[in-house]
Amino acid sequence: MNAASGRLRSLDALRGFDMLWIIGGGAIVGAWADANDWAWLDAAKAQTEHVEWHGFHLWDLIFPLFLFVAGASLPLSFAKRRELGASDRTLALHALRRGLVLVLLGLVYNGLLKFDFATLRCASVLGRIGLAWMCAAWIVLGTRTVRARLAWVGALLIGYWLALKLVPVPGFGAGNLEPGATLTDWLDREFLPGRLHREVRDPEGLLATLPAIGTALLGTVAGEELRDGVRSGTARVGRLALWAVACFALGWLWSLDFPLNKNLWTSSFTLWCAGWSFALVAGFHLVFDVWRVERGAFFLEVIGANAITIYLLQAFVDFDALASLLLGGRGALKLHPALVASGGLALRWLLLWLLYRARIFLRV
Repeated sequence: MNAASGRLRSLDALRGFDMLWIIGGGAIVGAWADANDWAWLDAAKAQTEHVEWHGFHLWDLIFPLFLFVAGASLPLSFAKRRELGASDRTLALHALRRGLVLVLLGLVYNGLLKFDFATLRCASVLGRIGLAWMCAAWIVLGTRTVRARLAWVGALLIGYWLALKLVPVPGFGAGNLEPGATLTDWLDREFLPGRLHREVRDPEGLLATLPAIGTALLGTVAGEELRDGVRSGTARVGRLALWAVACFALGWLWSLDFPLNKNLWTSSFTLWCAGWSFALVAGFHLVFDVWRVERGAFFLEVIGANAITIYLLQAFVDFDALASLLLGGRGALKLHPALVASGGLALRWLLLWLLYRARIFLRV
C-alpha cells in the first residue's frame, strides 16, 4: 500500500512486529533460555523483561513503539479523511471518541466488568495510549508544521523534567527520583482513584501522560516523512535515520541528569525510545515500501491489523493453556515450554487470520 491510501504496509507490519513479542515471541525466547545454558540466550531473555526502575531493556520499547506508530499513522489518516471531506471539527470529535473508548477498554482489561470498584485499577496501557494519542491528534489539528509540533514536544519534555526536578513532594522534597518519592507517584496516590499497580505508584499514571504525548507527536514527525511524495524512498529512509540519530544523542545526553526510566516515562526515555522507533520505521519502510519485499509482511500485517483485539482477548482467554491441551500436554506427556508458547502464538495468529480474512477489525 502507499501513503495515498491512508495506510502503509510498513506501519502495519511494524505494529504487528511490536505485538508479536507480547503475544508469544518473548515467552518463546524465555523458554529456550531457561532450557539451555547458553549465555547469548540468557542475554536475549533479559531483554524480554522490564527494567525495574532506572535503565533500559528492549522490552521497555514495546509500549512507546506502539504509541509512536499510532502517531505516525495520524498524518496519513487525517490527510485521507480530509480528502473525503472531513472537517477539522469532525476529526477532533473522532479523536475524542477514540481516546475515551480506549480508556474504557483499558478499564475493561483491568476488570471493570467485575464491578469491584474499590480495587479496580484505573490507569492502563490502553488508557495512556488513548489519552496521549487524542491529545497528539488535537495538537496536529492545531498546527500546520513539523516545527510547531517539535515545539510542543520540547515544551512537554522540558516542563515534565523541570516539574520532577523542582516541585517539592510532601515528605520527600524536590528532585527525588526514587520509587514512590517522585511527583508523579505522589499525584497518583492523591488523585488517581482505585488501586495503583505498584501500591505506592503506577507506571501508567496521570502526570507521565504528558511525555507520552511527546512520543505520539514524534511519531507524527515520522508520519510526515513517510507521506512526503517529493523525496525518493531512499531519501525518506535517510531522513528517518537522521531523526533516529538525533533522538538517540539527545536522549543519551539528557539521561546523564534525568535517567532512562519507563515507569516515569522520563524525557530522556521518550527521546531514546523515539530513536529506536525512527530507526525501526526507517528499516520497515525500506524493506516493505521501497524494496517491496513480500516475505513476512502478511504474517505481521495480520497481527497488526487487530492489535488491540488480541491484546484485550489475552486478558480473558488462556491461549497457552489451550495450546497445551490441544498438543496433549495435560496428560502424561511433558511438553517443552517453548513448544507450548509457540502453540499459543500459533493459536493467536490463527484467530487473527480468521478475523483478517473475514474483514473483521476492532475500529476505535
